[in-house]
Amino acid sequence: MERFVLTDAQWAKMEPHCLGKPSDPGRSGSDNRLFIEAVLWIARTSSPWRDLPASFGKWNTIFKRYRDWVKADVFIRLFEACSDEPDMEYAMVDATIVKVHRHGQGAKGGPQSQAIGRSKGGMTTKILALTDALGNLVRFVLLPGHRFDTVGVAPLIQDLEFGGLIGDKAYDSATIIADLDERGAKVVISQHPRRASPRKIDAEIYKWRHLIENFFCKLKEFKRIAMRCDKTDQSFSAMIYLVAAVIHSR
Repeated sequence: MERFVLTDAQWAKMEPHCLGKPSDPGRSGSDNRLFIEAVLWIARTSSPWRDLPASFGKWNTIFKRYRDWVKADVFIRLFEACSDEPDMEYAMVDATIVKVHRHGQGAKGGPQSQAIGRSKGGMTTKILALTDALGNLVRFVLLPGHRFDTVGVAPLIQDLEFGGLIGDKAYDSATIIADLDERGAKVVISQHPRRASPRKIDAEIYKWRHLIENFFCKLKEFKRIAMRCDKTDQSFSAMIYLVAAVIHSR
């Protein structure tokens, strides 16, 4: 018996949002819970799909089913189902770089079309995340590894209400700070040394930033995310959504 990840409570939240339920039109899927455990096994071990233990079923059938769920945005719905109401007293923004395995390259359109770029670490992808005040994921975007973090902040905070934004000096941007001022949100962003008129920030609240770093540490416990092996950004995002759902509801 393989080591499983999902708790009964997590599965209860996910089950209504799976495809192939007996109540759905068309063909019913075999054990949805076992299928999600198979995907989580891939996420934990970063093994090739062909190495999936036989106890989960035929690897190629599971892989095709995974791609169907990716295209249908099922993993986004699973994440949303497991996410409690976020604590938006403060939001936190940060990014982490993941190296792209050679198996994660070669998608149609080239690396630039799949959030892959060449940085100091070679071919990399950047996960830019926004969490709530408790360090739980709210949104994320994928960027090529060489892109500046600031270009991805606007879509993360669009149409979101929060009391303040916490970030390191990579986010000390005039555009971002002007947006926060217009919203009336508190700025808790470390000031860049070359800023002409430094702002005073709340040093105690800034310490909360370790919560988003803790989130990235938990995310990267899953090897498939610590090193990207998925060719498409759509598949890689689905892995992140599923793992974040499990982390969030622990």
